Amino acid sequence: MIRHDSNRIDPKRRATIDYKKKQFAAPTYKQRDYPHRLNTYHIPPTSEIRLEDFEQWAIDRLRILAELEACSFRNKTPAETAEHLKPLLDQWLRLDSNSSSAAGCVDSRLQNQRQKDHYSHFILRLAFSSTEDLRRRFSRVEGALFRLRFQDENARERQDFVTSLSLDWEPVPEQERRLLAQDLLNATPNLKKSDIDDGGWFKVDFETVPELVESRRVLVKAGKAYVPSKEQMSIVLADFHDRLEKSLELTARALPRLDEDDRLSPILNHLSKNFATPDSTLADSDSMLPGAPINAASIDVLSQHFPLCMRNLHMTLRRNSHLKHFGRLQYTLFLKGLGLTMEDCLIFWRQSFKLITDETFNKEYRYNVRHTYGDVGGDAIRRGRGYSPFSCQKILTEHPPGSGESHGCPYRHFSVENLTGLLQTTGVGDRELLRAVKEDVDKKRYHIACNRVFESAHRNEIRQVKENSTWKAADLDTIVHPNTYFKRSYLLKSGLVSEAGRSRVDNPET
Repeated sequence: MIRHDSNRIDPKRRATIDYKKKQFAAPTYKQRDYPHRLNTYHIPPTSEIRLEDFEQWAIDRLRILAELEACSFRNKTPAETAEHLKPLLDQWLRLDSNSSSAAGCVDSRLQNQRQKDHYSHFILRLAFSSTEDLRRRFSRVEGALFRLRFQDENARERQDFVTSLSLDWEPVPEQERRLLAQDLLNATPNLKKSDIDDGGWFKVDFETVPELVESRRVLVKAGKAYVPSKEQMSIVLADFHDRLEKSLELTARALPRLDEDDRLSPILNHLSKNFATPDSTLADSDSMLPGAPINAASIDVLSQHFPLCMRNLHMTLRRNSHLKHFGRLQYTLFLKGLGLTMEDCLIFWRQSFKLITDETFNKEYRYNVRHTYGDVGGDAIRRGRGYSPFSCQKILTEHPPGSGESHGCPYRHFSVENLTGLLQTTGVGDRELLRAVKEDVDKKRYHIACNRVFESAHRNEIRQVKENSTWKAADLDTIVHPNTYFKRSYLLKSGLVSEAGRSRVDNPET
């Protein structure tokens, strides 16, 4: 007979909780204070936010991380990256220092900015912890963002932040500094003899500063690296990466528990897909080109400004006088985004499908064009004025082309040989450019390859608008929508001013 242990709780027994008492219990979450602008994100957020903010904050941060990664792939210098990202950070993820407050301390405005920054980091951490590749990329771009902010911080607040970290470093005594003076001078570039006595020095394990050791900027002795105070950013950044990588591993183990929450899982899956190419929506104002001759007769001329995906569809249509369903849908929505009216779109397709009769066109194709524009269909379709033009992310991830189909993204769905042939057909003959595009495609950086081709085709125009300061850095950010590609190409080639540049011309005092 098995003796019953009275101290053991029967697993079938459930703890009974009085819901009337539970709802009045003290909450376990709390609002966190943010004394510093910088954050190492080692304490997770615990207060409540709205589900709408959960998604929107993550999307805003993702825009910044995608631009950072694009700047890295395009070999921009740190100064160029900082200049390019400043207006984008101000727009999507603004983070001001304490000194910007009138009271000189953290007010409600700074609190809200830092809360958004804190939460958005942890939301994306959930989204990008599922695979090793996503974790590695997330750690790299978050480190780049932290470095950018650390360098931009004023000296006093930066030192207060570093002091709050309580890092594991040991100050080098004065006697030891004098004994190693000559070695420190030889091992540390651009170091003056007076810096040995005047500047602060720290002694850390050499594994914590691999960047300094690799570039031979510090003295390494007995397993310790002697780091001058001016290089403290490397120590802080190494600590940031170490904490983040360990936290990402822990998050990956906890991810299966989130599968039960059907509210968060779709959002996180969507965000992780957008890390390949950020999603983008096109507002009516974004696609408007005042004075541009956009009608059925001008599409052939305007096609020189099309991105490769749409140019391939246009050439296939002209060659075969036909496109299959998804090709027609992708191209029709693109033309709609240009500002082509439904009547002109119907004329364009009827003239393009010249091998069929009017009766066949009206029976098999006319309704689909009208449905795309929202002229027919359900109430929701008509109220929404049809469908929106496909973004690069949608083209890359949905409805891959099959045999005989021409839609999709050539950079992703074409073989290298066919892609090279298509690029050469459109006038891209630079061998160095083709090699760089092939390298981007091999590394699955499809939108970077497309942007690289755009920058090469508009090299002179981009240099001119930069010299004349008629376009801001935000006007030349990474293209993630085919209609944005067309509009930017048309404006540059026509010598027109961007929307932001036009507003500065109209209001020079702003």
